[in-house]
Amino acid sequence: MLMDMNSSSSTTIPVKGTIPVAYTFASPFNNPPPPLAHSSGDRKPTALWPGMYHSPLTTALWEAKSNILVRQLDPPKDAPPQTELLTKTPSQSRTCLVYHFSSDFILREQYRDPWNEVRIGKLLEDLDALAGTISVKHCSDEDSTTRPLLMVTASVDKIVLKKPISVDTDLKIVGSIIWVGRSSIEIQLEVTQSKEECCDASDSVALTANFIFVARDSKTKKAAPVNRLSPETEHEKLLLEQCEAKNSLKKRKRGGEKMAFENGELNRLQSLLAEGRIFCDMPALADRDSILLRDTCLENSMICQPQQRNIHGRIFGGFLMHRAFELAFSTAYAFAGLVPYFLEVDHVDFLKPVDVGDFLRFKSCVLYTELHNPDQPLINVEVVAHVTRPELRSSEVSNTFYFTFTVRPEAKATKNGLKLRNVVPATEEEARLILERMDADSLQ
Repeated sequence: MLMDMNSSSSTTIPVKGTIPVAYTFASPFNNPPPPLAHSSGDRKPTALWPGMYHSPLTTALWEAKSNILVRQLDPPKDAPPQTELLTKTPSQSRTCLVYHFSSDFILREQYRDPWNEVRIGKLLEDLDALAGTISVKHCSDEDSTTRPLLMVTASVDKIVLKKPISVDTDLKIVGSIIWVGRSSIEIQLEVTQSKEECCDASDSVALTANFIFVARDSKTKKAAPVNRLSPETEHEKLLLEQCEAKNSLKKRKRGGEKMAFENGELNRLQSLLAEGRIFCDMPALADRDSILLRDTCLENSMICQPQQRNIHGRIFGGFLMHRAFELAFSTAYAFAGLVPYFLEVDHVDFLKPVDVGDFLRFKSCVLYTELHNPDQPLINVEVVAHVTRPELRSSEVSNTFYFTFTVRPEAKATKNGLKLRNVVPATEEEARLILERMDADSLQ
């Protein structure tokens, strides 16, 4: 079910309203409940909207914001843009999504992976949908005479898995706005799961995620200003300050990256390339504990279907993350020879929109490994999504994803003397990419 939260604490927030998740039931031997009732009139039933083919939780999210989104599907003709910005608190858009895994058999089976944990790829879809719901709530002026804004996923700042997420225990995601710029907003999401005997809220946090959304004018498609944010609690004020400091650091880092590379990175670059040249020129003499980056690659492709679009007719960002995660997982599995365990998604930029009918290609590789901690070796995987247009003989990068995995402890225990290979580049472009990612990870 979906809940609007009316306070700043995710553990003691009273429920203002609940919206049930449709079309699920407790046991496969029971009759399913009837579909949710929809409003009268000529409005299209929510279950038939674009984006309704992902999960019952995503369906519930679209239903929850239907009163706002129905204007975006058919905005008033010649409606003016919003001119007077409002000041809203985080609690006004705070939303909670609850997964009743313990009692809902169908829901549990939809999210179960082979290790009796939650499928991370499906969870990424829901995180993006929930962040979108929250962004629409914050940016709405609740005035049907103004032109609604289009909220677009700009980037994912970070997604970190803190502990395994069981599929047998109820799960909750709470999200709220933590920072607002001129036309962009940042949403923080916390996934919590705990046993009944566990009362420590901090120990129940299983995953954290931060999404950046940008507002576009629905008519001109240009950047549009968004409502202001007024934090109420000390925790909300602290989060706002941390976001401001983080954004300032990013700006300074972007300004100094090129000079830093020119001044001090050539030695590291040459060192990385030296081992790769041995593989290319004298493969019989190459280090058997290393492997060329190009030999870790996997690839798949797809035609984007109407069922994968959102209400704006474009491919759902969460769906892209889902597909990228599945390929990254397979890449880490083939590389390690053991079942990988997901740890985090690094910063992701959504560079270009993906449309229905696009030919989408996902290319993955292991960028580098970190082996200094034998109990938790790290596998860093890059997945690049290309929108390919054969008619035009063109290919453009839509998204680049960076995932970090380790090896599942129970899998590692079955193989004595686990040893992952170092990854080395064969070209200067690959070497620069590896160094950039290493430096970015070291600053996290």
